[in-house]
Amino acid sequence: MNSQVTVKKVKILAPLDSPNTDGIDPDSSDNVCIEDCYISTGDDLIAIKSGWDEYGIAFGRPSTNIIINRLTGRTATSAGIAIGSEMSGGVSEVHAQDIRFFDSYSAIRIKTSPGRGGYVRNVFVSNMTLENVDIAIRFTGTYGDHPDDKFDPNALPLIEKITIKDVIGQNIKRAGLLEGIEGDNFVNICLSNIILNVSSSYSWNCSNVQGYSDFVSPEACKPLKERIFPEHSSDCYNLSNHLQSSNNQTRGQISGDIQC
Repeated sequence: MNSQVTVKKVKILAPLDSPNTDGIDPDSSDNVCIEDCYISTGDDLIAIKSGWDEYGIAFGRPSTNIIINRLTGRTATSAGIAIGSEMSGGVSEVHAQDIRFFDSYSAIRIKTSPGRGGYVRNVFVSNMTLENVDIAIRFTGTYGDHPDDKFDPNALPLIEKITIKDVIGQNIKRAGLLEGIEGDNFVNICLSNIILNVSSSYSWNCSNVQGYSDFVSPEACKPLKERIFPEHSSDCYNLSNHLQSSNNQTRGQISGDIQC
């Protein structure tokens, strides 16, 4: 649990086959800036968390205002940027740009499960370059692990307003594997200007998600095929939303680009 933290120009290395070797894990933290870092590990490069099941709900300390700039790295088994799966205190205002992942399993991943409660909202990822990545975008709604049997299975997470835009990728196996929770759809998932060279004939697989897409190749899955016309723009999270809600005050002044 931390506040007002900057991690800058750091190199983190661990064997690609080493388990549980996350790079940087903001957990129940706010106003965190991570920039100009290189991470190569056997687990998630950056994992944003906020507590596990009933314990995270009771503690109620969200992670918010997490800014990631100019991150490069690889992970053979996990994600470049992950949110969860321990996100029961809530995660919001995650802004990442100028990202490069190579020789990796997945790039962006949200992990959660019934029993987590909490929320993941207002996530904005832009300007991402991928090379030799198995799954570019992955959402998992039934991640499953629990610390004990005291969790409430009816505590369903809220996943909404996730925007991913301006992405190019070469030698990608699957564009997206987006699996929400039955009866608890992940909503307002917005994809824009994403061009991936995908080797699989099943480039997208989606269930229990809703949202929009625009200029996405290969074409996004059916639940996301409705284009982002102006009447839907308010459903999609973008930096102007954050500027208005924060009245131009975060850690430093954000204007146009994502700045710490």
